[in-house]
Amino acid sequence: MGKSSSQLTDLSEVRALTFDVFGTTVDWRSGVATEARRLGELHGVHADWGRLADAWRATYMPSMDRVRSGELPWTNFDRLHRMSLDEVLRDLRAEGFDSAARDELTLAWERLPPWPDAASGLERLARRFTVTTLSNGNRAQQEALVRFAALPFQSVLSAEDFRHYKPDPEIYQGAASALGLNVGQVMMVAAHKGDLHAAQAAGLRAAFVERPLEKGPGGGADRLPDRQADLQATDFLDLADQLGC
Repeated sequence: MGKSSSQLTDLSEVRALTFDVFGTTVDWRSGVATEARRLGELHGVHADWGRLADAWRATYMPSMDRVRSGELPWTNFDRLHRMSLDEVLRDLRAEGFDSAARDELTLAWERLPPWPDAASGLERLARRFTVTTLSNGNRAQQEALVRFAALPFQSVLSAEDFRHYKPDPEIYQGAASALGLNVGQVMMVAAHKGDLHAAQAAGLRAAFVERPLEKGPGGGADRLPDRQADLQATDFLDLADQLGC
């Protein structure tokens, strides 16, 4: 069981849970590596696919920061990932993919496996709360991923809806508004402490869920405890237990 702050924190006003997706709800690293390996075999391209997944993910925040700073106009997640893929493949000397194969490889982010507890945990949480994504992924990408992973989200909220990437406060405040709620009635659920701290700064509540394998066996994932969070949990089922679902 994760450590709970619920004895000290009144969460009775919370009506909705907004979930980070990449790393919190689905395993991006193994999913991207698996899809890259499949396409590599089809096209005769050889590389360290785990390293490719890590390198591609490493472009994630810098790419979004170019939009957040105004260096790039609004550019959605899929386009940012496609732009950075050429650089990643060049650095790994895995440039044998043609343009069509690179476009298909970008769709790997729609084909990510859920963590084992994700679907059952969401199902339990949805008995008491509205459960929705709140991801930097664009809407089409998120909708495809939710279908692929069979995740029982009740709605999809995307950075694309607000034209702001996390950790901009506008995305968290926009999510509350889209749900017809005040910010204090919404709890952000994430495996990334920075995401949660930004949500709290915008007025949301926060639940940290540990995903120790998010960045692979080498580690690097955020770990318990996160004493700034309102709740701390080992997985979605533990979170459901703490919230009485």
